[in-house]
Amino acid sequence: MDMSDIGRPSATQEAAMSAVPAEAHQQEIKRLHQLLAQIGAEVAGPLTAALERVNTLTNTGRIDRNGLRELRDEVEAARQAGMIGQQLTRFASGRLRQSHERMQLSDVLNGVLAHRGRETQARGITLKPVLKPAEVIVDASLLFSLLNSTVDWALANAQSRIDFSIDIKPWPTHARLACRFAHRPVDELADGRNADKPRALDSLTWRLLEQTAWTMGLIVERTDEDHYSTLVLEFPRTASTEIEGVSALELNDGFAPSTNSQPLAGSHVLVVASRREMRVQIRDALRNMSLIVDFVNSVDEAVVFCREGLPHAIIIESIQSGERFANFREEIAKEVPDFVFIEIIEEGTTFEMSGFSGSPVARVGRDALASSLPSALMFELSKGL
Repeated sequence: MDMSDIGRPSATQEAAMSAVPAEAHQQEIKRLHQLLAQIGAEVAGPLTAALERVNTLTNTGRIDRNGLRELRDEVEAARQAGMIGQQLTRFASGRLRQSHERMQLSDVLNGVLAHRGRETQARGITLKPVLKPAEVIVDASLLFSLLNSTVDWALANAQSRIDFSIDIKPWPTHARLACRFAHRPVDELADGRNADKPRALDSLTWRLLEQTAWTMGLIVERTDEDHYSTLVLEFPRTASTEIEGVSALELNDGFAPSTNSQPLAGSHVLVVASRREMRVQIRDALRNMSLIVDFVNSVDEAVVFCREGLPHAIIIESIQSGERFANFREEIAKEVPDFVFIEIIEEGTTFEMSGFSGSPVARVGRDALASSLPSALMFELSKGL
């Protein structure tokens, strides 16, 4: 035997070793194909139903209030699926750069739950958080996205109550976030039938949640029982007196949005503007931020829009900013003290951050919308992370 052959894999071993990456590659391709098919189905399904309603409206010239609401919900579902598809594409591009910093996980989750309070109440869902302090080292914008996706997924499937908990795993010392809810009524399986897992549990929202967690380097465990689903997110980078695996260059003292491509992708912004030219300017300014943007004509319409759930920010043209808006803003601030409001003033190129001269509203001059509004929105939203 040639002594140089000692310790060298045999031809059979080499073939087996090379097959492992190839098999993993094929599995990844299969997963991507399934994901693309799911995106197409979740966009096409509600759009097809919406088109049928439009055709009926065209033929009859009539649509009742329920039909109009269902039409809006179908278009919204398709839009949401498209936005999730864009976010998943962003992760797949590999261009995402994370800026790590210390974050108090319980504080961020409490803020997200407070922000979603109206939505949970409107759906008849009770939130029960039991949160221990846990400081983790993560990208702030991705953590914000992850927690909102978790709430989205749970709200879409929960029957009545969602339990959240945060604790510290003894060994290794990792923070853990758990989310548990009943995904079907307890009496539904009394006859021993219909035990299949609900398909909605594997929706695009779940795919986004899962992909965001993987991108952050988290450990994802999900258990689906006959009645209940439990999600556990484990944070390997949990802050302690000695931080391992994070260099001084990686760890930032504050939020650094410039290092993360489209850090606010998927965030929801409501624009209060009655003039078409103002709407067009705002839409164009926000076009490349991958935001969900809705428009209403007045503060009264904004009040109605927000009854069942708050957006992440409200942008308002100055001609709408009167006493009615001040009352509306104060009402929201009682629920979410750091809620973002941005006023578009008629002239000028300045950007005034909230808190300037004691004002709780940020301001951007109309002449600087294209250059300043994206930065203003990013800055104001990042302050709450």
